[in-house]
Amino acid sequence: MRDFPLPLALTARLSPVVVLACAGWALTSGPAAPRAEGRPPAPQQAGGTRPAPAPSSTAESRTYASAPAPCTAVAAKTVESLVPGAKTAGKEIPSTDTQKRRTCSWNALDGFDYRWLDVSFEVMGSDAAARTSYEERTKDKSGGGAVPGLGDAAYSVVNLTTEDKQQTREGVVLARAANALVVVTYNGSDFETKKAPDTAEINTGAIKAAKEAVAALRDGR
Repeated sequence: MRDFPLPLALTARLSPVVVLACAGWALTSGPAAPRAEGRPPAPQQAGGTRPAPAPSSTAESRTYASAPAPCTAVAAKTVESLVPGAKTAGKEIPSTDTQKRRTCSWNALDGFDYRWLDVSFEVMGSDAAARTSYEERTKDKSGGGAVPGLGDAAYSVVNLTTEDKQQTREGVVLARAANALVVVTYNGSDFETKKAPDTAEINTGAIKAAKEAVAALRDGR
């Protein structure tokens, strides 16, 4: 797939620190410690215990814990229309961490018309991390534009390339939904005419697949 494209054994080491911290609290802040002159005692709950601390307001939001199955994120009828002749089951691309990244690919040659579709999910540690990645990937991309109503933010761009007189037109849609990114790549060529499909066809197809993929992410499919 094209990249438009994401430690815990400290308990024993921290135990002495916890013990010392507790001892320090007992000497300086415990019930037996002398109160500073003029300072009222801290409020206590029934039974002499202090109220539990309020939850931290700095915790980062993380809506999605893992990537959904990418090969079922797009409806079979959508695959049939965008990639004629392809097996609708698709082929999942191996990933080093399927909790964070999963990609499915469909491609087929129907007569002289070739189409390729990739759908990828990337799950990050927080909304902020996904937002930063989204902004970095889209800030230098020219010729595209925002896609209203798709995820929390979405961008679409279509480019034409020519190699040995053969044209290929490729559309990429990058959408962010909370702490996850959805990346759709869709391209096509005609090997008889050497021409590529028009921009509207490729852009519309990529956006359609992206909308279904975002819906699958939100539905937990």
